[in-house]
Amino acid sequence: METTRRAFDAARFEFRFSLTQGHFVVAPDLSVTARSVALFGPSGSGKTSILEAIAGLRTPQRGHIAVNGRVFFDRASHTNVAVRDRNIGYVPQDVLLFPHLDVRKNVTYATPRRPHADVNALADLLDLSALMDRRVASLSGGERQRVALARALHSSPDVLLLDEPLAAVDLARRRRILDALLAVRDDLHVPIVYVTHSPEEARAIADYALVMDEGKVVAAGAPNDVLP
Repeated sequence: METTRRAFDAARFEFRFSLTQGHFVVAPDLSVTARSVALFGPSGSGKTSILEAIAGLRTPQRGHIAVNGRVFFDRASHTNVAVRDRNIGYVPQDVLLFPHLDVRKNVTYATPRRPHADVNALADLLDLSALMDRRVASLSGGERQRVALARALHSSPDVLLLDEPLAAVDLARRRRILDALLAVRDDLHVPIVYVTHSPEEARAIADYALVMDEGKVVAAGAPNDVLP
């Protein structure tokens, strides 16, 4: 799945925090410059909890979260930026599109007042141009993933969080979505945090990987060095 693309100035990811959920503690420790970071590990290892903390949907008990020097959370300085002000594009496992609306209205729904990406350019990038007038209820799983990605990108996010975006997509369509994600990373210059169970996906999309188990980082480094 390796693809050669034009490089760009990488982002600085700083995720050092502790999030307690009952008896389960998620404690990532990451400070790295990369275009994209993969969170890899079995179900229940804390990967999604890390994404939710970055997005502001969960509040750590201690620590620090920042991307490219912009601090989203810092317990020591009592900083906790509201979800709506983080300018993060988040595509969860359940893409949560509006089935009664067409693709175009889903992509542009609730776009904030800040400048946003051109919807037609996104449609071209993600191969959605022929689908813009269709209701999302009629789309395949891979098409819905691309619509969710376009909606996340329409607000011109500073970072994109993806939670297993290919888990419900058949093998034939995975390559197309991976190519679209590489275009987002390298052509739109949007840094990515990518949750996956697949070492192949992590190697294709990420410069750096955290291997998680039971909330802890058990390995970290270049995907080829730390993934099975």
